[in-house]
Amino acid sequence: MLHTARTPLWTWLLPLGGVIFFAIATSLGFDDQFSGSFLGMAIAALLVPLLIAAVFSAVYHAEDAAHITGEPFGTLILTIAVTVIELALIFSIMLTGKASPTLVRDTVYAVIMIICTGLVGLCILVGGLRYREQSFDVTSTKIYLAVLLVIASLTLILPNYTQSAPGPTFTSSQLAFVSAVTIALYFVFLYTQTMLHRDYFTGERTDAFEPVTGGSSRLLKVIGLLSLALVAVVVLAKLFAVVISSGVAWLGVPVGVTGVVIALIVLTPESIAAVSAARKDNLQKSLNLALGSSLATIGLTIPAVAVADIIMQQPLYLGLEPRDVVLLITTLGASILTFGTGKTNVLFGFLHLVLFGVFLFLAFVP
Repeated sequence: MLHTARTPLWTWLLPLGGVIFFAIATSLGFDDQFSGSFLGMAIAALLVPLLIAAVFSAVYHAEDAAHITGEPFGTLILTIAVTVIELALIFSIMLTGKASPTLVRDTVYAVIMIICTGLVGLCILVGGLRYREQSFDVTSTKIYLAVLLVIASLTLILPNYTQSAPGPTFTSSQLAFVSAVTIALYFVFLYTQTMLHRDYFTGERTDAFEPVTGGSSRLLKVIGLLSLALVAVVVLAKLFAVVISSGVAWLGVPVGVTGVVIALIVLTPESIAAVSAARKDNLQKSLNLALGSSLATIGLTIPAVAVADIIMQQPLYLGLEPRDVVLLITTLGASILTFGTGKTNVLFGFLHLVLFGVFLFLAFVP
């Protein structure tokens, strides 16, 4: 996102409006029965843009804090902010008591597929049409894909083949172990990206967050505004849980669509930034934003939900359907080939967008 010395009004005014909106909707008794009325539909129509605005605001302030603190805290702050947003949406739906046991799986799978097919494909296509070919650091993409391949296999495929628990699930001990190794692997990746081998991820440009001198007072202000934005996301997510549950039931679409909607809301700010970077011939930054988001999602969301699941004792199905396993493996295989030479062109972008189209179609027509 474009940052200026002065904090834009919308970055704090809209989240504040979201909190006020939540208070009003709650006082009116907005719930499943109320959502079908005219006033309920009006509230739902206002809720979605307010929620998206709060997400944009949270990411904006997280990026601001990242620029002030520098690495490695900059990337960590941004990662935690995005993860909090995603968890707020997931937990809000879980707490309604109407969430599907596959909600977490569907959301994480949707994030991976939207990023590795839709977002990556769009960035490569936009860059290819503008510059014919674009370059990036091959080692960085190998690191991204290696970690993503291992974590995705452990959390989304392995549950289908364990024998201690029936169905595509882990036992509590298996879930705790896989969560521990997942978060450990993610933090080792984060250390590699931000400290040990930063040069792999900056390419010819240095876009990593550098600390700003004398920014203590500004950092406190930014953290306060970030907290306000995250509070707005959390409270609006409670209302959104009612809207999405009623909407899926009313439209009669598969429950997996809920995960797709959550993923789209969470990924929108970073997606816009990634496409913008590709238009400016900085594909390396696009890949950092895209693939980094997918790793943060699966590396932090699964362990966080695992802790909640162990406490709440709710059913948690993580193993993908065979159809989705095929599409996931095809996507990862295509990504390995796409990023194997250090150069991309329009064909690679279109190939990924074809896979994205297949993913979306099968989400609605499984």
